[in-house]
Amino acid sequence: MNNQKNHLIGGITGGIGSKLAMTLIADGHEVAGFARNKDKLDQFGEQNMCHTTNCDATKPDEVTETIQDLHQELGSIDTYTHAVGSIFLKPAHLTTDADWMHTLETNLHSAFYALRSVCKIMSKQGKGSCLFFSTAAAQTGIANHEAIAAAKGGLEAMVRSAAASYSTRGIRINAIAPSLTDTPLSQSIVGDAQALEISKRMHPLGSIGHAADIASLAAWIHSENAQFVTGQTFVADGGISSIVPKLRA
Repeated sequence: MNNQKNHLIGGITGGIGSKLAMTLIADGHEVAGFARNKDKLDQFGEQNMCHTTNCDATKPDEVTETIQDLHQELGSIDTYTHAVGSIFLKPAHLTTDADWMHTLETNLHSAFYALRSVCKIMSKQGKGSCLFFSTAAAQTGIANHEAIAAAKGGLEAMVRSAAASYSTRGIRINAIAPSLTDTPLSQSIVGDAQALEISKRMHPLGSIGHAADIASLAAWIHSENAQFVTGQTFVADGGISSIVPKLRA
């Protein structure tokens, strides 16, 4: 990216959020962010010299106040990335009410709270770019993903509607739908040799994603090179949602 921008990242200490932050900082941009774990936040902020603050993204008042405070520190919010989410893998009949609500609150409700707050600021600016994260399981049926697929499917619909609502205000709104990505959040799967091998074989490219793969796409979506792009969900999933590979002998 050529022009210096002020970037705000929700979930800045996560695998993809932190990789995106480091990528943007290395390119000379100003970055601020929030997350729930204060110890990780303090360490990340000190190491990368960026503004960070503690916030529970599932609490609407906290989200509004945090985004307003970081807006004052930055002076403007040119881009917002919502790298907040969870992985929940159980079939519907084993999903409790608490599991269901937690999945919705973490993956869908938090995204709406952030969208609502950020778009108020960006509307006054007359420009901005917002990015949210879905999942390949919202693109195609994958066993045991009912709750997370429902939450992320709702998020994708939200992105399309919001992109239409705010397009005349100069705001672009998009999403990325990765498949399994090697991040701290996915270690219950990635850290198990058998589960990892099965996951790799499920992907036509024979591998899983890495945080840098997704962060580089996110950086492009926020860049000047993507100024004609809005209302889209970019699938980065090794082909799992769209192709059937040739069987190997």
